[in-house]
Amino acid sequence: MDLHILDHRLRVTSISKNGLVNFTHPLIKLIFLRNRTRCKFFSLTETPENYTVVLDEEGFKELQPSEHLQVESSIWLPLNVVSNGNASSSSQAVGVTKIAKSVIAPLAQQHVSVFMLSTYQTDFILVRHEKDLSVVISTLEEEFNIYKEVGGESVPVHCQDVSSGLQKNAIHPTVHPVLIPQNQFCVMSLDPDTLPSIATTLIDVLFYSSRFPADLLFTSSSGELWRMVRIGGQPLGFDECGIVAQISQPLADSDISAYYISTFSFDHALVPEEDIVSVTDMLQHQRKEPATS
Repeated sequence: MDLHILDHRLRVTSISKNGLVNFTHPLIKLIFLRNRTRCKFFSLTETPENYTVVLDEEGFKELQPSEHLQVESSIWLPLNVVSNGNASSSSQAVGVTKIAKSVIAPLAQQHVSVFMLSTYQTDFILVRHEKDLSVVISTLEEEFNIYKEVGGESVPVHCQDVSSGLQKNAIHPTVHPVLIPQNQFCVMSLDPDTLPSIATTLIDVLFYSSRFPADLLFTSSSGELWRMVRIGGQPLGFDECGIVAQISQPLADSDISAYYISTFSFDHALVPEEDIVSVTDMLQHQRKEPATS
């Protein structure tokens, strides 16, 4: 398999709920007017607490400083696992489950904090550029052919003697409480070519919380529903490692698909509704187990 370090320098930001009105114009520009901005990577996630916006440095320039805008200080690089020339896909488990053992667990063992963004097509693993990139490369080079995008070209990357930076001691991450709301979710993909024709509908959805018309969606053929697991009783920190691993590894062991979405305050995993009972039992058992030294 191949691991690609994508050519984006990303910022992770948060817009408060009552401050969204101050960012309506730049968000409309970033989402709908792609020819008016040089932004090439953009993600918006709404949660009950806030709006998490992940975007590249060109897009970040569109967001004016405000008391309603929080910005994590690091520069993040997105990684993408590619198999047989295509973004990692499988007829079996999907989402973060596919990379839990090959990527997420090894990075947690090396004390690398990751910020996950699962999408319909692929999973983006964000790591901090200056702090962790060399450790990521040295940790994963045996499992993957690693490439870095430079000017649109994929250039092979080789480890440059950073083995001294690898951790030998085991980690014991905090086992965070989880919340499993009753909401049902669809995982879907929207054809970018249809974006102009449904812009007003999307604006309505994003800023006025209306329902998305079902006939405009491209969903999985099975039409399956998903349930959410929210990780964290209090806002999680960006420096803590092992949060994604403590959820994704047991799901991978049970071959349960999961889409994982990190946000500014909490992490979220979407699992198939048919598996929610076993997932609930699994996570509750994990939280009752005594800590090992």
